[in-house]
Amino acid sequence: MLACCGLIAVLIFSSTLLLPVPLSSVEADLRNQSPPVPTFERIDAHAHAYSASPLLFSMLRRQNIRIINISVVDKHASLERREIDLFKDAGLQNRLTLSVFRKSKGRAPWISTFDPESWEKPGFSERVNKQLDETFKDGAVGVKIYKSIGMELKSRAGKYLMPDDPVFNPIFEHIAERGKTLYAHIAEPAYEWVPMDPNSPSFNKDDQFWNIYGHPDRPSKKTILAARDHMLQQHPKLRVVGCHLGSMEDDVDEVAKRFDLYPNFAVDTGGRVENLMLQPPEKVRAFLIKYQDRVLYAIDQELLPWQNPEEQLKSWEETYARDWKYFSTGETLLVGGPKNRRQIQGLALPEPVLRKLFHDNAIRWVPGIAAR
Repeated sequence: MLACCGLIAVLIFSSTLLLPVPLSSVEADLRNQSPPVPTFERIDAHAHAYSASPLLFSMLRRQNIRIINISVVDKHASLERREIDLFKDAGLQNRLTLSVFRKSKGRAPWISTFDPESWEKPGFSERVNKQLDETFKDGAVGVKIYKSIGMELKSRAGKYLMPDDPVFNPIFEHIAERGKTLYAHIAEPAYEWVPMDPNSPSFNKDDQFWNIYGHPDRPSKKTILAARDHMLQQHPKLRVVGCHLGSMEDDVDEVAKRFDLYPNFAVDTGGRVENLMLQPPEKVRAFLIKYQDRVLYAIDQELLPWQNPEEQLKSWEETYARDWKYFSTGETLLVGGPKNRRQIQGLALPEPVLRKLFHDNAIRWVPGIAAR
């Protein structure tokens, strides 16, 4: 009965989903509302914590949350950190996430990575597999590949490296044979293929490298995702989690099409929950119920060694609270900045679906995290 009422509320409210709402018109109603406290452990399936701060571990205990902590090589990170070795060196990334894992008492299982830049050199896949085996011995539960594959790296002949390139076949087969999961951040939101808009909620002035508008030589998003899909088809025994809703964040129907075609494919919500919020709530709710075994909750937040951990972790907790309210209740939320603030309707998902989204699916798709 409660689920039915929640769905009716969603349908009634959907006609005003995207209308901007001044803060003053709803803040009094929201001030005293809070979502019910989760009765089960949650798993944030996509995090980047490179600082073993005691504040991180106390927050995770307080919230009853585990994170899947991910290494990633980003040699074109934002301008403020582009020269910092942390983002250039796969070995350093792996050592830091391993350190957090070892100090977390089971609350931060980790995903390792490798640098694909030398893919044209002889023995590339053998070297990578050897490196990955070392991380697996240290408890890594999976491997991350990044958007530089498809959007940045080119061969000596000028051809862009794609995720279905044969050079990766021995690596992906090795990951599958070891029973590990591939985290695939392939492509980016559509705004990277259009002129940068300072008024967009996604605008980041330091992220200009990845905006490829005006570069007709670079592959289209459609081309990159087609290569990703071909990779899924080529490796049916490889478990793949598509980061950030698989870069199909603006339309859950596109995600559903891949789910129907590739049973080895799931997605996480890291950094893209607001994209779900901006779609019709009844559509998103139906999608999450139908594909309740294929979506992993995540927020894609960072904790960097030079950041104030108290400040940064406050942002984590605020995001956890907002997202739990969105998925678990039928209440309204305010999202966006001062110029694009919007009133959003919560989904009021059934409790069994919430358990899968926030816990069970991470265990299923990244089975190495099951042991505590």
